[in-house]
Amino acid sequence: MAQKAKITVHPSFSIGEISPRLFSTFLEPIGTMVNGTMYNPKHPTANVQGFRQDIIDALKATNMPAIRLPGGNFVSGWEWKDSIGPKESRKTHLDLAWHQYITNEVGHDEYLQWAELVNAEAMYTINLGTGDIRDALHIVEYTNHEKGTYWSDLRRQNGHEKPYGVKTWYLGNEMDGPWQIGAWDKNPKGYGILCNEVSKVMKWVDPTIETAVCASSSLWMGSYPQWEEDVLNQCYETVDYISMHHYHSAPEGDYRALLGGSCYYEDFINAEVALCDLIQTKMRSPKKVMLSFDEYGAMVRPNEPLHPGYGPHNMAASHYVFDPNRKYILHDPDNMREFPFRGGDMLHALSMASIQLAFLRHADRVKIGCMTGGLGALCSSNHDHVWKSASHYVFMQLMQYARGISLQMDTQCETFDIPGYAVNDTSQYIGKEGLPYVDTAAAWDDSTGSLNIFVINRNVDSSYPLEMDVRAFEGYDFKEQIELFCKNLDDRNTYEQPDVLLPKSITDNPFAGGKLTAEIKPLSWNVFCFKKAEGASPIAQ
Repeated sequence: MAQKAKITVHPSFSIGEISPRLFSTFLEPIGTMVNGTMYNPKHPTANVQGFRQDIIDALKATNMPAIRLPGGNFVSGWEWKDSIGPKESRKTHLDLAWHQYITNEVGHDEYLQWAELVNAEAMYTINLGTGDIRDALHIVEYTNHEKGTYWSDLRRQNGHEKPYGVKTWYLGNEMDGPWQIGAWDKNPKGYGILCNEVSKVMKWVDPTIETAVCASSSLWMGSYPQWEEDVLNQCYETVDYISMHHYHSAPEGDYRALLGGSCYYEDFINAEVALCDLIQTKMRSPKKVMLSFDEYGAMVRPNEPLHPGYGPHNMAASHYVFDPNRKYILHDPDNMREFPFRGGDMLHALSMASIQLAFLRHADRVKIGCMTGGLGALCSSNHDHVWKSASHYVFMQLMQYARGISLQMDTQCETFDIPGYAVNDTSQYIGKEGLPYVDTAAAWDDSTGSLNIFVINRNVDSSYPLEMDVRAFEGYDFKEQIELFCKNLDDRNTYEQPDVLLPKSITDNPFAGGKLTAEIKPLSWNVFCFKKAEGASPIAQ
């Protein structure tokens, strides 16, 4: 067992209010995510629209707050108007982003109605690749205007009398990326001007909505962070969020690089906050633009050959690929392929949770977080069945317990370094030193008298004796430590064996004088729950 770790938390050191939308998900018709998982009219549980009811029921039970849809790279070539009305009259198109046929059996209305069925807020991405200002105006009118116009009455004619009331709209997807159809990578000022005009007219149609403009698609873009500055200089006063994406990669077996990857997210967040505030100062504006981290993930990837010396060319060249042997695919909803996370359930759960804890530590500015693969994390599925992975329990606990105000933590523990490494030409990481093995965040909800402290032990070899100092929360009692741990990292839950990985409740940890003593096992997830005793005096802040 390694040296003792110590955590201290105090109600006076608040970060900001935690938005429920921090724990949202992302949906894009890649592979069988839509045609197969979401929609399969041949499935035994399929409803009248062809949606899988087992998926709907499982997701609805999670109380998932929001979902960004329908993409993703897909939307930059999507003609939404060809996806509405009677299915027999809809048009099939090529999806150039993912080399697939889009039949539009699942169209604009179906995406929004499915979100209603799972009881989640829909956050919508519009096409600003091949789309234009007129498309943007029409889609908001069709979606949110009550009646009395061509587009709002057409929605009613198509079977949805009431407006959908979509609040959050993303102004294109990754528009700085050369892989994007109609990319604006060579003209950020032009994209910013377009977003200013689009956001303006969308809000003239519905003044209750909010909009998000694309930030850099990756930390590795040659234009980062100049892109953001050039864009925001044109549209700062009309938008509400910047849309951020990042996917962290680590070599197989390098647990420190995988679970320490949240530090790169924090670098990205800190840079974007500083840049937004710089533009705010330049504009002399009272308005603060918030951050929407609406695509994120962590993955284990094999190292690929490197081609040093080409700089930004590597990012562009990797997407200018014209393969004469590549064929377009028509995905059959009744023929699903599975793509399990390398390394079992636990590593996936911990790598995503570590990123989410980073978002919590920046809850004052990060207000939306959409996990790529979050639907699968909440509801694992195959062609026939659904079940709960380890990620389900961690994600659910964050939704349930990360409420109220995010608090700063003082964490004293052993540290580790990540040497600089490169997975491929476009994923190259600078080295990091002094990262804490004990990864923490805290949420305090004074209205319910709840204090919840989230702890990941990122050490693969050692448990830590832990002392938790909550003396400043006078009148609070320790309730339980929720622990998720497994000895075999290859373990995973399946439909046939759904209980291989389950959370464990520990209630007998010593707690006296406002100090808790506990143990956190190697590569474990832990939630420490405290509750204000009935009749206890309010805490002075």
